[in-house]
Amino acid sequence: MVNPKSKKNKSTLRESIEAIVIALILALLIRTFVVQAFKIPSGSMLPTLLIGDHLLVNKFIYGVKVPFSGSVVIPVKEPKPNDIVVFKFPKDPKLDYIKRVIGVGGDVVEIRNKKIIVNGQPYNDLHGVFTDKRVRPPSAGPRDNFGPAEVPKDHIFVMGDNRDNSFDGRFWGFVDLKAVRGKAFILYWSWDVQKPLLSLDRFASIRWSRIGDLVH
Repeated sequence: MVNPKSKKNKSTLRESIEAIVIALILALLIRTFVVQAFKIPSGSMLPTLLIGDHLLVNKFIYGVKVPFSGSVVIPVKEPKPNDIVVFKFPKDPKLDYIKRVIGVGGDVVEIRNKKIIVNGQPYNDLHGVFTDKRVRPPSAGPRDNFGPAEVPKDHIFVMGDNRDNSFDGRFWGFVDLKAVRGKAFILYWSWDVQKPLLSLDRFASIRWSRIGDLVH
């Protein structure tokens, strides 16, 4: 004889498991195709993004991509100058980088004495910040003098807003569009990670005014 109570418990357990599985599948689909959370570990995008900022990245805005390959199956639009994008670092795809788009496929990018020139015209650089007044000659590296170089088709050229302290396209080249994960769009959390984790100042280190800010 079947115990009705035992049967009910099994039914409840099954429903709970099914709900958990569905929730996990939905979370995976959202993370893969719609939105993903990232945190800022370095100061290369200062002052736009601070160390300890946590942000959401819109993965759908540049189209629906095949996981792992990065090939777009449903195109929406491509990154444009001034977008802040998260991408797989070309030199080590296991790492995620975040930078600002300066040039897209076909653009000719040049930097002369810290000034950006795109297609022969001065770039309207509204976000670049410089902390070092010195201008390094081309022989000292590409930080202050770069190119001219044409951005290959289906690639982008990116730089950090903290121009004097950013390891970006000036040093390692261009980003394939297939490596772009998405566009940063909102801060959902921010705190000063330099504060000790167990310190009473930890709560005070939360940057309340930044939470909910749009990234641009």
